[in-house]
Amino acid sequence: MLYEKLSGFSDEIAESVEQQFTVLNKLNINYFEPRGIDGKNIASLSDEEVLQLKEKMNQYGIRVSSIGSPIGKVKLEDPFEEHFKSFQRVVQIAKQLDAKYIRMFSFYHDGGDVWTSEERAEVLNRLRKMIAYAKEQDVILLHENEKDIYGDTADRCIDLMKELSCDHFKAVFDPANFVQSKQDTLYAYENLKDYIAYMHIKDAKFADGSVVPAGAGDGNVEKILKDLMANGYDGFLSLEPHLGSFAGLAALELDDKMESLPEGGEGTFTLAYRALCGILERIRK
Repeated sequence: MLYEKLSGFSDEIAESVEQQFTVLNKLNINYFEPRGIDGKNIASLSDEEVLQLKEKMNQYGIRVSSIGSPIGKVKLEDPFEEHFKSFQRVVQIAKQLDAKYIRMFSFYHDGGDVWTSEERAEVLNRLRKMIAYAKEQDVILLHENEKDIYGDTADRCIDLMKELSCDHFKAVFDPANFVQSKQDTLYAYENLKDYIAYMHIKDAKFADGSVVPAGAGDGNVEKILKDLMANGYDGFLSLEPHLGSFAGLAALELDDKMESLPEGGEGTFTLAYRALCGILERIRK
């Protein structure tokens, strides 16, 4: 096993959780980042559905690395009270699934690339309320640098971490999202590495923003992972392939087993897994 803490958004394999887990077992991946569960978002599951999910996890020997929640992926102009209730439900689900991490975001807005000081203050206010609840419930919020939210650029992510970083608020680093936001991933990494608790393994190209397997884009994935691990990182590496609509896969000379890949989601997820394994093998040498 190249790395024990491999995980992924297995809903990119299939809608069915059993199909997701079958492929994870095949790849010897013991964790997943639940987002789509049998066609429903993880945040929408009932207690009974959470129990059914837990039974399937036990059956296949799969554990949760982090809840792939949609929290914070709403407009700043939307009422916060109802969203906070959704957040509380996600925290409950995380605890039911024995997950200490919850992936989340820092809100969209109507203002394009320009964020006012008032909007920044509101973002921080909302996040502080969620962090206080996370502390009360003993879970850890992981902020992802998603395109078009407040924390999409390196500097605004740095701002969030300097203002809010604590035992219950840390960073997910997603190289592809930074590339799609026209950010230098090495600059972002150097300034955020002390806050990183979790990695999304996804790469992209500056030219058109297309998502490609790790190492085939401009995200500096290998350099970042090599430095992280040299400095003792032992957190999760979570595959988020996003390769379903990537038309150029066949043209990439990633390995000589391309032709044997299964069709559909299993194939693209497996390709993403192999690309990461190649990087990890090179790092180990």
